[in-house]
Amino acid sequence: MTDAQYTTLPQWPNAYPASGASATLKRLNEDFIVTELPLQLPSGEGEHIWLDIEKNGANTAYVAQQLAEAAGVQEKDVGYAGLKDRHAITRQWFSIYLPSGKTGETPDLTQLQHPEFKVLSQSRHVKKLRPGDLQGNRFRIVLRDVTGGPAAMKALESNLKAVAAHGVPNYFGAQRFGFEGGNVEQGRAMLAREIRVRNPKKKGIYLSAVRSFVFNEVLALRIQQGLWGQTLPGDVMDEAGRPTGPLWGRGRLSTTDQALALESGVAERHATLCDGMEHAGLDQDRRALVASPADMSWEWPQADQLVLTFSLPAGNYATSVLNELLITTEPDRHTENEPALLQPH
Repeated sequence: MTDAQYTTLPQWPNAYPASGASATLKRLNEDFIVTELPLQLPSGEGEHIWLDIEKNGANTAYVAQQLAEAAGVQEKDVGYAGLKDRHAITRQWFSIYLPSGKTGETPDLTQLQHPEFKVLSQSRHVKKLRPGDLQGNRFRIVLRDVTGGPAAMKALESNLKAVAAHGVPNYFGAQRFGFEGGNVEQGRAMLAREIRVRNPKKKGIYLSAVRSFVFNEVLALRIQQGLWGQTLPGDVMDEAGRPTGPLWGRGRLSTTDQALALESGVAERHATLCDGMEHAGLDQDRRALVASPADMSWEWPQADQLVLTFSLPAGNYATSVLNELLITTEPDRHTENEPALLQPH
């Protein structure tokens, strides 16, 4: 792929050998259960109402729209920490800016009736929920129609153990890049000043896609060079002692030696993107190259059914775990092209 065009996403490499197994993902909404792990719980007082909501078959933005309508406020007054899958059962927190004196009596939104979500509880708090305001997510994933011969099943079991012990490449997931990766090309065109994007939300989505793409390219190159699980001379480590990759922006790369040479080489290949991000006002940041699923376990309730449970920190993707285990396919369905969250979810 040249720096001139980003019409398709590359097939970024896996860390572990392909198992040869395949399965169906999200045949039913209850096959993909996500529970948000909040940074904090509501204090009981303040100008915002926090709602603990379980949704089934609805996207996050739609629920926020319905809450705004029910509370008689504008959509901008509704906050949430992360976008959650539509074809799933997910539990997450929403906030509504609703001072007690603004509309009179506080509405009891636990009485709200809707076929696709229910409000489990509500309480007041002093601040609005904003993107990224979460510790992480807990997943329970049912994989159906698991197929593959004895060798594939043995390799799958080996990969399960390896992932639990050593983690997975911390790639940004496909949802960050839009339908067929189109947000990266839109971002390139915007940064090259071929198109003008006036909508601040769209601009943020395109910048996020471009930044995530460059990070994935750095991580992919390390894996291609046989460097998965290794620390390079000059690496910048995170608090957990894991090597990090660049989230591009203004300022010099903080890596040195071999790590700096690798990251600089990627930046040169994608000069339009990296130069554009610097001029767009983004600052250099770092992200762990390894995602470590916590409390990971698995069971086989049936011979062709695998149930996985694990937790991931905010900004890590369950798809990164699944991609290292087996090939998954989802039922054909019409899906809305939900925008990627500006901060990791």
